[in-house]
Amino acid sequence: MSFDLAARLAARQAEQLYRRRPLLDSPQGPEVVVDSQRLLAFCSNDYLGLANHPEVVAAWRAGAERWGVGGGASHLVNGHSGPHHALEEALAAFTGRPRALLFSTGYMANLGAVTALVGAGDTVLQDRLNHASLLDAGLLSGARFSRYLHNDPASLALRLDKARGNCLVVTDGVFSMDGDQADLPALCAAAQARQAWVMVDDAHGFGTLGATGGGLVEQAGLSLAQVPVLVGTLGKAFGTAGAFVAGSEELIETLIQFARPYIYTTSQPPALACATLRSLQLLQTEHWRRSQLQQLIALFRAGAQRIGLQLMDSQTPIQPLLIGDSARALQLSALLRERGLLVTAIRPPTVPQGSARLRVTLSAAHSEAQVARLLEALAECWPLLTPSEECRDA
Repeated sequence: MSFDLAARLAARQAEQLYRRRPLLDSPQGPEVVVDSQRLLAFCSNDYLGLANHPEVVAAWRAGAERWGVGGGASHLVNGHSGPHHALEEALAAFTGRPRALLFSTGYMANLGAVTALVGAGDTVLQDRLNHASLLDAGLLSGARFSRYLHNDPASLALRLDKARGNCLVVTDGVFSMDGDQADLPALCAAAQARQAWVMVDDAHGFGTLGATGGGLVEQAGLSLAQVPVLVGTLGKAFGTAGAFVAGSEELIETLIQFARPYIYTTSQPPALACATLRSLQLLQTEHWRRSQLQQLIALFRAGAQRIGLQLMDSQTPIQPLLIGDSARALQLSALLRERGLLVTAIRPPTVPQGSARLRVTLSAAHSEAQVARLLEALAECWPLLTPSEECRDA
């Protein structure tokens, strides 16, 4: 018996679902070089334009000169350095939580938090459209795992009635493929009524939403009691890398003791923490970045509606254009690339069958002229799309 990998790969190609890695040969920014082609990009999560900010780069360089380039060991052995500790304290203060704990990736933060908090005999309830890292964490926890209807507090309440043991309700803050926001007040109310904890992964809201950039939890005005477990990533609006969990003293100590992805991995480079600290300072002082982003979102949505594109319900930097058919989504992405624009087609299994899309993402580093150029290209390319199977059959 052998693994027939070739057949699996061939099937994925036949279904228009094969993935290829574009090769980036420039720093992140609105204009990039990908596969030797200069392109205007609308597919990065660098929402505030900080990934190549000269002050963030300088902070990384200075951190490397002071602390070297590697963490050297896990946090619990010999890898927890001064910059790590300072960043944790700054993130705790920024989120209004007593403490924060750094993880090397968002995937690890979600996996570590869920598996440390629930296990056999407990229950974890998740939104159907949660990020893969959250869903995997629920499955790996050993707890009874169930998914409620997307952003539906009534569906959650029905599942809460059947929960056993400790119950953890888990949701994205901003959903990464649709760009819509969780109804956190209603979800938290349903959870509190049944003494369940709420965990919010605000990867795409942190830095872009809220009065100070504190994310959807800040925007909704929710307390530590309402959202005991807050997760944020640093590789999106912050422009660096890594993630954190913020919460009570007891929560963070529990994660230090029981979160295996935290315990058994080398710490991130201290220089990275230095860069992220500078990024946090810029986020807190340069409020124009969020204002610019909101203006560009409004500009894009108004223009896309005039063209007749099918937008999704998003007021965030994630602006998906729903296509439906994977082949047509790939075709539109290719047509745009011929015109010097990079917009990625997102297909199953990342999104549900029949909901392939172009995931347009905007950054504060984009200009109005660049957004106008994208809209002009979409207006030109949209009529060129091959009709879907449904349209041909009709």
